[in-house]
Amino acid sequence: MSTRELTAPAPAKLNLFLLVTGRRADGYHTLQTLFRFIDFGDTLHFRLRHDGRVCRITQLPGVPEDEDLTVRAARLLQAETGCTLGADISIEKRLPYGGGLGGGSSDAATALIALNRLWKRQLPRERLQSIGLRLGADVPVFVFGRNAYAEGIGERLQAVELPPAWYLVLIPPVAVSTAEVFADPQLTHTTTPVTLRAFSEGWAAPEGAGRNDLEAVVCRRHPEVARHLEWLRRFGPAAMTGSGGCVYCPFPSASAAQSVQQRLPSDMRGVVAEGLSQHPLCSWVE
Repeated sequence: MSTRELTAPAPAKLNLFLLVTGRRADGYHTLQTLFRFIDFGDTLHFRLRHDGRVCRITQLPGVPEDEDLTVRAARLLQAETGCTLGADISIEKRLPYGGGLGGGSSDAATALIALNRLWKRQLPRERLQSIGLRLGADVPVFVFGRNAYAEGIGERLQAVELPPAWYLVLIPPVAVSTAEVFADPQLTHTTTPVTLRAFSEGWAAPEGAGRNDLEAVVCRRHPEVARHLEWLRRFGPAAMTGSGGCVYCPFPSASAAQSVQQRLPSDMRGVVAEGLSQHPLCSWVE
């Protein structure tokens, strides 16, 4: 590893199910979900600076530098550790905005992990997760580094071993606002919680696997998501990930997923990705 530069992946996540189980006094919704990492994502490059500045080299349309979660993560790590070093950050962006794949959260987590290493801060995983939670509810799972069953607002994590699988992920041409979905008056938040054991034993099979309580709201607000989901369900138990709008379907092999990908209508875009057993940077932090 160079002492001045680092390149690190920021993988997407899928929610293999997502239940909205309540609403807290502070307005946050309580959830139960199962996160799985896949080998499709962004790539971030970090170059050490000695003047303390954090600069995003890549221009991202619609995302001002000071609002970028990646930049905010770097500056928060500086503030938390008293670090006087800085970094130039460039991003190879593949994950769509408003896609439910966790792109911004994954980029932020990768920044925390990579800069903790580049700046030699040596913070433990739990401390980085705590810092990440201040940036967003999905950031901690990417720092956690394992596929995970999550509760609370998504921050209470339990590692889960998942079987091998390949996924065809469709990317509708929409950007879904998570805040607007959770604020929608038609969103129900009274789903009865389930246990991880119940899910792993086939909870509500076959419809339990892939159930997403946000789906009805997103499909009503974004008909393109509903159209993509309807098409993909011709081939298996397709579901929406996160607050949308990406949808996915599991397959037992890459060839099976690619076979369906080849049948995509010309106005639909999809990628085939393998389910990962852990985050690629899991070993970078203790």
